[in-house]
Amino acid sequence: MSQPVRIGVQLQPQHAPDYGLIRDAVRRCEDAGVDIVFNWDHFYPLYGDPEGAHFECWTMLGAIAEQTERVEIGALVTGGGYRNPDLLADMARTVDHISNGRLILGIGAGWFQKDYDQYGYEFGTAGSRLAGLKDAMARITDRLAKLNPQPVRDIPILIGGGGEKKTLRLVAQYADIWHSFSDIDVLKRKIGILGEHCAEVGTDASAIAKSVAWPGADQVDAYADAGVTLFTVGTGGPDYDMSRILEAVAWRDRRNQS
Repeated sequence: MSQPVRIGVQLQPQHAPDYGLIRDAVRRCEDAGVDIVFNWDHFYPLYGDPEGAHFECWTMLGAIAEQTERVEIGALVTGGGYRNPDLLADMARTVDHISNGRLILGIGAGWFQKDYDQYGYEFGTAGSRLAGLKDAMARITDRLAKLNPQPVRDIPILIGGGGEKKTLRLVAQYADIWHSFSDIDVLKRKIGILGEHCAEVGTDASAIAKSVAWPGADQVDAYADAGVTLFTVGTGGPDYDMSRILEAVAWRDRRNQS
């Protein structure tokens, strides 16, 4: 049986000078019936005023874990180079406990140079950041196995990115969810490439959920037909508009009942 489709919301922690606006948006999302509440791991806004209001990712996830009861939570995605991987594993385990087993550990290689430059991280190259992600994944999984107490559940790993040789190999090795930024035709081809990597490393490609940003009501069925089961709607402050979120939730319910 195919997996049911799910709807995530990425509450972008930008342009909300009062954290209460984010707290209210989280409440509205859970009340609306979304499956997952994500934020993102940046230090400055990506859209609008580049020096606008912004909050940090992982401290916020702890607060969201306490505030919510049902939704899964996570970052879409954590910047792999921003934290010591062993520390990140411990942070994830802690938020997993705070949420009673609702954390998804989303991670990627990182790309936004301003974050690196302003916070004193070495930006390097795309290749060096991917190498860092590869090292981080090995350390994270090793540290998670050593922590006391253990996580409430085997924390699902979401890896974001589309590199066919390196990123998809890491997805095959470590991920429960793969978040792609590709259009539908490229996505179909990359799903095939992911399957080849999974065959090589001995994992089940069908067990890795495929995830994309909400493409709009006119395109979403094509993505679902291609095997995507997680669609995430992005919304930013200060208003955190719910209109597309409600549209996506209504589509999910129709799709899962059909």
